Amino acid sequence: MKIIVAPDSFKGSMSSAEACEAVKQGLQAGSSTVDVQSIPMADGGEGTVEALMQMFDGELIEETVHDPLGRTMTASYGWIPEERMAVIETASASGLPLLNEAERNPLQASTYGTGELAEAAIEKGAETIILGLGGSATVDAGSGFFQALGVQYVDEDGNELHMNGRELGSVADVKTDAFKQRVKGVEWRIASDVSNPLLGKEGAVTIFGPQKGAGESCLAELEAGMARYAAVIEQHTGRTARDKHGSGAAGGFGFSLFSLLDEYHVESGFEMIAELGKLEEQIAGADLVITGEGKVDAQSLYGKGPIGLSRLAKKHQVPCVAFAGMVEGDLSEAENEGLLAVLPIVDKPMTLKDAVGQGPELLKHAARRFMDVYTLDQRNGERTK
Repeated sequence: MKIIVAPDSFKGSMSSAEACEAVKQGLQAGSSTVDVQSIPMADGGEGTVEALMQMFDGELIEETVHDPLGRTMTASYGWIPEERMAVIETASASGLPLLNEAERNPLQASTYGTGELAEAAIEKGAETIILGLGGSATVDAGSGFFQALGVQYVDEDGNELHMNGRELGSVADVKTDAFKQRVKGVEWRIASDVSNPLLGKEGAVTIFGPQKGAGESCLAELEAGMARYAAVIEQHTGRTARDKHGSGAAGGFGFSLFSLLDEYHVESGFEMIAELGKLEEQIAGADLVITGEGKVDAQSLYGKGPIGLSRLAKKHQVPCVAFAGMVEGDLSEAENEGLLAVLPIVDKPMTLKDAVGQGPELLKHAARRFMDVYTLDQRNGERTK
């Protein structure tokens, strides 16, 4: 029996690769003959690097960079030597989990550290950079990232600015010659599942600002600054990208990528992983698909992770089930999406903290219980022969 195991991460508890291993151990404990093929999934955010490094047997390269508030830290990017390909998560150096709740302030936060990772990758000889957008602590429109790669942002007096969310409103001009030379010849693949525009009620500030620590007055300042920044960039490039699908991703990072890069490809994070891992081909030859993530609710049915996987399974008439740390709401439409069952992994009353801390063990035991039930008919037939 061939089983494809392709979960997303269980945020705060285990990465997609760790979830794969937990499910695999549980399945094999329940049946010694099962053939498990693990494919860690991600959507461009946390876990993207790990998923692709496992897929291509790549390596992690550590660099000393700056966190969202400018403090020195160690962050890593993925490196696939044969492909001359680097994989960078915005969350690695500019992520929200790097700050405690009291430190979250998008007026001060910058994506500069992510730019430093890209600079290091280019210095190493990267010909392709996969940049995953997601999980950032920033609403600086990616200006810090571009500054680290050579873009100069200046105010009305010609002074160079040190970019963060607050300085967006001070940008009067931009110089990109050094940046253009620096990234010449690099292919950019942008992994993002966010569709929001840059500005307005569905934009980067309004939708993503509050979760990054922005209060009402902060939101107003950021929105005004973002609008000014967009006008300056559009005047410089002659392009209008503020309403482009995904320009609001990662606090407006998408807008600057679409505006300042001459060549790039924007892809769904899930679809990119699925393509690189030849997921559909693997599913077509499987007997069962198992996926999962930390929380499955009605909104999950519109997502790209487990539901994207279940749709592929349905296409090839392969049954698909999901494990979840938490199950909420009406999931009656799940079967129509190819997801035949959603199974919680918690097996007794416990606090959220305990559930998160015990995630891998709970998932392993849940997979073992599932396999015991799944192979019940087979084992019963063997006993009656």
